[in-house]
Amino acid sequence: MSIDLIFLAISLFTWGIGEGLFLYFQPLYLKELGADPLQIGLILGIAGAAMVLVYIPSGFISDKIGRRPLLRAAWSFGMIATWLMAGATSLPLFVVGMVLYNMTAFVTPPLNSYVTAARGKLSVGRALTLLSAMFNLGAVAGPLLGGWIGDTFGLRTSYFLSAILFVVSTALVYFLRSQPIDGHDPESPLPSLLSNRRYLFFLGISFVAMFAMFLPQPFTSIFLQDVHRLSFGQIGLLIAAGSLGNALLNLFFGYFKARLGFVLSQLSVMAFALLIWRGEALPVFALGYILLGGYRAGRTLASAQVRSLVHQAQMGLAYGLTESVNSLPFVLAPPLAGYLYSHNPETIYSISLAALAIALLLSMRFIPRETVISD
Repeated sequence: MSIDLIFLAISLFTWGIGEGLFLYFQPLYLKELGADPLQIGLILGIAGAAMVLVYIPSGFISDKIGRRPLLRAAWSFGMIATWLMAGATSLPLFVVGMVLYNMTAFVTPPLNSYVTAARGKLSVGRALTLLSAMFNLGAVAGPLLGGWIGDTFGLRTSYFLSAILFVVSTALVYFLRSQPIDGHDPESPLPSLLSNRRYLFFLGISFVAMFAMFLPQPFTSIFLQDVHRLSFGQIGLLIAAGSLGNALLNLFFGYFKARLGFVLSQLSVMAFALLIWRGEALPVFALGYILLGGYRAGRTLASAQVRSLVHQAQMGLAYGLTESVNSLPFVLAPPLAGYLYSHNPETIYSISLAALAIALLLSMRFIPRETVISD
């Protein structure tokens, strides 16, 4: 592994701890600041929409000016936004910091491009899943520590500790070496990504898979509380198990070719939906949450397949467009899940399993095998 990937791995691990300290507790902190349930839903929706909007511009810019400047900007931006959330004593100011923090999702396309270029002898899928696993390993400890801090010192303290950790993580990013900007023959301009049928067809399948994998997630904690009568403490343990699953399955599926790993990730989330739906005991639910790690691995492996479908000079923009499409379920799935839950909570899981079966068939039948486009 190159020194750049080592610095990134340590930085992402540190950031994972910091983000885990507060991310899962944000609805509770919004409530403490005076937001009612309708306001909390609106705030979370706005924050999610902010993520979708930034992927394509950042991918395009990274192709033009390079990846390292955007990595430095994203880490610095996220650190500043967290200090703003920590210092906020009113709901409006905190929401500003929260939305700004979510906008740092623009890091994903240049980060994926940087890792792809710096991977050395590693496959694209292996490199991306390895770095994702380091982040998620940090996220295992974050929720457990954040829960204890919240009970002992108050949730606001978690934001201050996160901001301090983010200073360390950001400093590490400034040690990354620059990479050359990928170019192409100016006399042979590249075709638009929108005319790349293989890439667009893959995007469609990827969206179906991501939507099906995300659909059962927004209301699962409520399902476990309402139907299975789990306590907040038990649900917190399941969230930690899910973070562990994110790390483990990223590492495991990363050993396979990206196409096969993508298929396995969908099977993993199918098992999650089935175990939550039909399970009766906490260990069964914990296994389900571990297998839910297939969703995170699936998103990473979807991006890993993009490199074989586009020219290297379009890599940042392609990663950005892919992340935008794969983030649309954050906006579209929760309203559908809420509608299904209000009529019959169990239908979320039966419909998710049916949708995943369709996505699985599409992935196995139509996703092209990896053949890298010549640079």
